[in-house]
Amino acid sequence: MTTTPTSDTDRTRAPSDRLATSLADPGRVDDRTRLVALSFLMLFVELALIRWAGSNVIYLSYFSNFVLLGSFLGIGIGFLRARRPRDLSGWAPVALGLFVLAVAVFPVRITQDDPDLFTFSSLSVGGPPREVVLPLVFGASAIVLALITEGVARTFARFDNLDAYKYDLFGSIAGIAAFSALSFLRLPPLAWGVVVAVVMVALMVPRVPRLPQLAALAVLLVVLGVESFAPNLSWSPYYKIEARPNPDLDGQLQVDVNGVPHQVHQLPEFAPGKGVYDVIPDPVDGNVLIIGAGGGNDVATALERGAAHVDAVEIDPRLYELGRDRHPARPYDDPRVQIHINDGRAFLERTDRRYDLIVLALPDSITLVSGQSALRLESYLFTQEALDAARERLTDDGIFTMYNYYRQPWLIDRYGSMLTESYGHEPCAQEVVPAFGPDGVALFGFTASPRPEQLDCTAAARARVWTPSGDIPEPATDDHPFPYVRERTLPTLYVVSLSLILIASVIAVRVAAGPLRSLTRYGDLFFMGVAFLLLETKNVVQFALLFGTTWFVNALVFAGVLSSVLLAIAVSKRVTFRRPVLLYGLLAASLVVAWLMPADALLDLSLVPRFLAAVTIAFFPIFTANLVFTQRFKDTGDSTTAFAANLLGAMVGGVLEYMALVTGYRMLLVVVAVLYGLAFLTGRRHLVAPS
Repeated sequence: MTTTPTSDTDRTRAPSDRLATSLADPGRVDDRTRLVALSFLMLFVELALIRWAGSNVIYLSYFSNFVLLGSFLGIGIGFLRARRPRDLSGWAPVALGLFVLAVAVFPVRITQDDPDLFTFSSLSVGGPPREVVLPLVFGASAIVLALITEGVARTFARFDNLDAYKYDLFGSIAGIAAFSALSFLRLPPLAWGVVVAVVMVALMVPRVPRLPQLAALAVLLVVLGVESFAPNLSWSPYYKIEARPNPDLDGQLQVDVNGVPHQVHQLPEFAPGKGVYDVIPDPVDGNVLIIGAGGGNDVATALERGAAHVDAVEIDPRLYELGRDRHPARPYDDPRVQIHINDGRAFLERTDRRYDLIVLALPDSITLVSGQSALRLESYLFTQEALDAARERLTDDGIFTMYNYYRQPWLIDRYGSMLTESYGHEPCAQEVVPAFGPDGVALFGFTASPRPEQLDCTAAARARVWTPSGDIPEPATDDHPFPYVRERTLPTLYVVSLSLILIASVIAVRVAAGPLRSLTRYGDLFFMGVAFLLLETKNVVQFALLFGTTWFVNALVFAGVLSSVLLAIAVSKRVTFRRPVLLYGLLAASLVVAWLMPADALLDLSLVPRFLAAVTIAFFPIFTANLVFTQRFKDTGDSTTAFAANLLGAMVGGVLEYMALVTGYRMLLVVVAVLYGLAFLTGRRHLVAPS
């Protein structure tokens, strides 16, 4: 954090630069274009792997962080390998092709034990076991990204530190923009593969024979092409969707997402959730809000029950389109229906309409918000604050109902307790479909109202006033939005898996980089990487709460983060702080402000003030943190090792992100402050005013 030369700077700069110069191939493009393009490729492949692997390996629908952790490890190793004489980056196409081929040949899918019963059958996993799949995916992701990144790092070292960082960020932002554009256009994986193949052919100047590279890219395109043009398959911004008539269900349309049975388009008299409406007075003659409208089953039921107006909220545009075009009742053609492609919680917070009936209709996303958090798309719909928000949107005699498939009695008790807190009385609880299958799955519904006397909890079969079956878990909240986690603890699977990841990572770094002593001189940059990943994750989930868990909001947050980093680079290139220690003080102050401004306070603001406040509170600490980083990084002599230390710290931050399962997300700010404190202590000798 100073321009005063230090011993590691003077001794290592010239040899490192000479090594980079001697090994970097000038290729067919200039170094600046090459660095931007390879950085684009690096981030684009990372996003594509998270998305594509998650659509073929069901475990990754809930553990996509494993791909992210593997990517961070690979990127760090790639930068460490920039010092090695032999360049392996030319093998990246081969590694990627083999990875894609292996996943395509051995996918992990959900199968039905009884194909004659879609709704009332149990499900099981078909494919390699989880203990085999997750380590292989983690390792393969690391290898692919390490090889791509080695090409980035060898070009990175040819520039001034901050210029290299700047060009790397330009490429990263372009990678996010390109992948977001393909998601917006809903193009299939073949389009992603074509982008990757074009960049690899243009920039991966062969250091191995051309035949293996071209053959691997051909395999990549063939595998993705076969999947992209498979009958009945389409892609949304969230899922791989298969929609086909099910002959065992009289040809009704069955919709699977990411290999999991998800919906069947059924007429109201056959829909599995029709029994939920038996508790509700008939007719429903007012305004109805349906969150999780999907193919339209509940929309059709509400119309049949006499709804005057239906706001149908569905986060996935493709699921809505399938319902619009192929549902037998054609509910979306009715002029009383208005569709909203949006996050359900975001719609609740923004609408001014009052409703006579609000329905949470089987909102189960089967995916995470991003590869960087344990937050599912629907998590913020099932917090205490969300249920309170739904209560505020009801008319004085309005009715709220929610239903889903539940395996655990404690989850039913959690929701029953939360609804009791929101409405001041115990809700009606109804076992719409009795428990079935080896897992004891039941279709269970809750109904509540500000005027409980209008509900007849005995009017429907297997309905009653809810009473707890045992100890009631604490409610899920906006700060701890994990309704499917019973207690504030790390599941054993997470503890074992993350421990093995850390052990494997240490071994991999040792093999790739040699003795770890070379990294210890950048301990402060390592702690900055850990802290920054946690800070970034906190902002991702906060924006998901404030503006919705949509792919577009998520893409904007990552672009905003990288833009904040670019701004910090621009400042650091022009300004050397005379007292760099003060930047830590400014960072600490910004973290305190973020801590003192909880998310629920921002939710009370209208949209524009909420956006301005959220951007300021979220991105000012990121900007300040990167001023701290860039002031330190710009004068390091071995830029690739220093950057690797920071990236490996980010991987550890990805592991620590699971602490939110115990502490909640707000407490991560305290952990961030402690980590920057460790960076301050380990980097004190660099906090010297320039001469």
